[in-house]
Amino acid sequence: MAAITIFQRGAVTVSDYRCEAGPDDRPFAEQHRCHSISYVRKGSFGCTTRGRSFDLVTGSIMVGHPGDEYICTHDHHVCGDECLSFFLAPELVETIGNRADIWQAGCAPPLPELMIFGELAQTAAIGGNDIGLDEIGMAFAGRFVATVAGRAPRQTTLSARDRRRAVETAVWIDTHSHRPIDLEDAAATAGVSAFHFLRLFSQALGVTPHQYLVRSRLRHAARLLPDENRAITDIAYDVGFGDLSNFVRTFHRAAGVSPRGFRKASKGDRKIFQERLALY
Repeated sequence: MAAITIFQRGAVTVSDYRCEAGPDDRPFAEQHRCHSISYVRKGSFGCTTRGRSFDLVTGSIMVGHPGDEYICTHDHHVCGDECLSFFLAPELVETIGNRADIWQAGCAPPLPELMIFGELAQTAAIGGNDIGLDEIGMAFAGRFVATVAGRAPRQTTLSARDRRRAVETAVWIDTHSHRPIDLEDAAATAGVSAFHFLRLFSQALGVTPHQYLVRSRLRHAARLLPDENRAITDIAYDVGFGDLSNFVRTFHRAAGVSPRGFRKASKGDRKIFQERLALY
């Protein structure tokens, strides 16, 4: 696995991880040196920690707790994975909230509130906007704690086959999210009935297939919005929203700002992020 530290200043360190391991590679263990949140921007992998197993797909968040061991697996994850990871100093964690049930959760499912920040952070990491990685890292961590607080950890009791179906279908949904997809389409891809598919997908990944579809569209939109040469209306339709007002409403609900406000923020409008940070 290749890891590159792309930012290190004050309370936030940011690293870019790229892993090409597949089913034939041995699982590897790692121990986190500090609290961290890792945004899965591409691919999928499995993770076992503190006796629990998780499957992470694009948009998921891997949660690191200092001293805990994490074993990454790729038994049914064949596409590799990439993560943007934020390592947080103890004083920052104390400030935003140091609840053990949050930081030892292992992972968070693809949640719109987190995916939007993850994509904005990714844009910042490649120089696509004027926001500092320390700024977005703190905002991302604050939103993570605020979002996950009170959520009960999901229990993984599915068979390995069903977990594989869920992960593979999530990859398919993300790839084709710009197209119309309904539950029957996704279930057919998984090769099971719609009722069984809804249960296994939700239980494995923590979101329903439709929620993941909408959130994938939001994620793609968040990546495209900083480009001022593309009209917001075109972006909405290109990522799969059939109605502009629905896109604006859905995006605002997830990000807390309109698509136009998000575009301004990506160009360095600090006022928007100061308002967001004031919530934590």
